[in-house]
Amino acid sequence: RFQPITVEEPKVEDAIEILKGLRDRYEAHHRVKITDEALEAAVRLADRYISDRYLPDKAIDLVDEAASRARLQSFVAPPELREIEQRLEEVRKEKEAAVQSQEFEKAANLRDLEQKIEQELEQKKQEWQQKQAGEHITVTADDIAHIVAQWTGIPVRKLAEEESERLLRLEEELHRRVIGQDEAVAAVSRAIRRARTGLKDPRRPIGSFIFLGPTGVGKTELAKALAEALFGDEDAMVVLDMSEYMERHTVSRLVGAPPGYVGYEEGGQLTEAVRRRPYSVVLLDEIEKAHPEVFNILLQILEEGRLTEAKGRQVDFRNTVFIMTSNVGANLIRRQGRVGFTAGRDEVEDYQSMRAKIMEEVRRVFRPEFLNRIDEIIVFHPLTREHLSQIVDLMIARVNQRLADNDLAIELTEAARAKIIDEGSDSLYGARPLRRAITRLIEDPLSDEMLKGRFGPGDVILVDVEDGRIVFRKKEGEAAEAGARRGRAGRKSAGAERVGGGA
Repeated sequence: RFQPITVEEPKVEDAIEILKGLRDRYEAHHRVKITDEALEAAVRLADRYISDRYLPDKAIDLVDEAASRARLQSFVAPPELREIEQRLEEVRKEKEAAVQSQEFEKAANLRDLEQKIEQELEQKKQEWQQKQAGEHITVTADDIAHIVAQWTGIPVRKLAEEESERLLRLEEELHRRVIGQDEAVAAVSRAIRRARTGLKDPRRPIGSFIFLGPTGVGKTELAKALAEALFGDEDAMVVLDMSEYMERHTVSRLVGAPPGYVGYEEGGQLTEAVRRRPYSVVLLDEIEKAHPEVFNILLQILEEGRLTEAKGRQVDFRNTVFIMTSNVGANLIRRQGRVGFTAGRDEVEDYQSMRAKIMEEVRRVFRPEFLNRIDEIIVFHPLTREHLSQIVDLMIARVNQRLADNDLAIELTEAARAKIIDEGSDSLYGARPLRRAITRLIEDPLSDEMLKGRFGPGDVILVDVEDGRIVFRKKEGEAAEAGARRGRAGRKSAGAERVGGGA
């Protein structure tokens, strides 16, 4: 007869003591020195970032892999040795070629050089081996952090000086792509800095936001810009269109189908995406269209930072940024006639009036317990004509990046910029029609002119308006050369600046 005994997961402090007891065994096996800081980092980082395994097992594996990596790195020959070996190989090939062509004197000289290089190589190898024998390899907390980053894709390195500067400049980075939304950019940046300095609630996601406002003012673009600024890739996003989850039976697709149903093996669309990439921006588009059951799932994620999927695995959401976009209240703005342009009244007063109406609508549509879990509800400003002008400049910069491959560049006159804004701005669609206007007014006719041979490499094309039509002229003189240089420089910074008018 047997009696079951439950072995609980040890606390962090107990797990550190367990690792200290195992340290000698791993130091002897890998022939390295493991510091106390490395052991503490292994336990704390494993507890914080690896949610699907238990202590001390996951911390032991971290230490084991970090020690193995440190030992393997010591076997890598220095670049100097590889250069000497490459030079020796080249001399041997030259010597063989000289023998085949019967240049025996040259072959003899190359043989002497070969022997000299071999002696140098042997001496350098001995020096390296002696240095290795006397050098003690140490496993530090940074080595542990590197392994955690490798396992999870989460940048858990310490706040280095360059990263601190990057976080302080986060608003500046976001403003390069998102125009006219100072309040939204500032709110998002504050949340990110809180998270990276360890001041946020460790159980909750990095940040949770609702973006409100008319279409085409930069809501989706800010989410993309944030993913690129934080994770170096705007594809570090999980995008879910909530209009696909309007029915009750579709809600199970978020966390996975229950056992016995079709799709059980595939996992949930939300949980599986975050499990594979735990450090990402989760964008829930048009959240007001989701079924009420979706909000029950979101309540747990936003409060506890975790969710159990259909297969019983816990998925960690603590390293995600949740952004929910909504068009709630957009019809109020349209009736007010204020989408896309300021209408003569005081802008601040007008925005506050619009915001109050939208927030009233938000409180009517969403449940209080859901709104209480959101960090910030941000109402995006309508775009003014000045904002549209800046967006046109960003779009033209991207056209110049493409033209740089042909060594061409374009410049707009004020009249041309005004015509693009007049024909490419829409009170319903914000900045999106500007893209189509630039394609129709500039890219299409310019491609015809290039095929006709009117413009060649090195030309700067001035875009102007005559008799109400867009015309192209070749720019002459020093100004043209300066413009061409700017065009070539644009190729180097491709992708750095993006349009601010997303949904």
